Amino acid sequence: MKIDVHAHIIDRAYIDALTELKGLAAEQGDRGQTLLRKDGATYLWYREEMFDVDDRLRRMDETGIDMRLLSLSTPSVYEWAGAAQLEAARAINDATAAVVRAHPGRFGGIGTLPWGGSSEDALAELERMTGELGLVGVAVGSNIGGVPLDDPALEPIWARINALRLPVFEHPMFPVNTGGMDAFELPLRVGFVFDTTLALTRMIYAGVFERYGDFPYIVAHTGGALLTILERLDNGFRIFPDCREHIDKLPSEYAKRLYYDTCSFYGPALRMALEIVGPGQLLWGSDDPFIGADDAHVQALDISDADKAAITGGNATRLFGL
Repeated sequence: MKIDVHAHIIDRAYIDALTELKGLAAEQGDRGQTLLRKDGATYLWYREEMFDVDDRLRRMDETGIDMRLLSLSTPSVYEWAGAAQLEAARAINDATAAVVRAHPGRFGGIGTLPWGGSSEDALAELERMTGELGLVGVAVGSNIGGVPLDDPALEPIWARINALRLPVFEHPMFPVNTGGMDAFELPLRVGFVFDTTLALTRMIYAGVFERYGDFPYIVAHTGGALLTILERLDNGFRIFPDCREHIDKLPSEYAKRLYYDTCSFYGPALRMALEIVGPGQLLWGSDDPFIGADDAHVQALDISDADKAAITGGNATRLFGL
């Protein structure tokens, strides 16, 4: 099977609500896309055909994709506060589950939590989405409305996810500070890479993966820049006491336990990831429908057919219990 672990639910009600909440202005791009922008930067964008599930299925059939796992993209539900964030999470989880129910075997659902609300609300929604709704994983942003993922308030959620051994898919968010990124869509192009790398580094040094080592943690865009700086992080462990306060192994050892999608789409980056973590830790993603890449970047790798099959579907089948 060919399974896409990095694909997004495109829901008009969510986009309309976010546009109203943030006062986004719609601008027409030069390639048929609608850009929702504020203060000179794009929050998100879409084309009308992205809302057509039947069209997405036709394209899956044309390209030999058996299943896509749908998750909510940036900025998730973290723009809402308090009870409104829970309401937004429940709404998008219901929408995701509806697509999955309508097309069983073709889509799977990765749910959204109100990470920025109370832990009680998040835990209740976690149980609802994995039980009643049948979603197979949980998504998290690289920051939660500016709150880092190693914040102590999130510990009960990590503990429950770990107990469930539930796969987590981390997607980048805009960095808290986008100074110097005021042109060329740099919050999307560079900010995403920076924030993913920062989030993972904090989680490793803070011992999140030391305390909770039983669940699969999948990082979008092949981990940002994390894999390129592992020796630098290891040197921090060797030199600075605060880098050893919460962990007793080199940061690179924790990084090698994580899973990475192939959405760097870049042969040299994927070859580096293969050398560091091996094919068992890589999962194919297309970033559909925003990019919608095929698996040519995987097929071009100089690895066995069995390893290619693991990356394009076997690993996802195993981790998500598909």
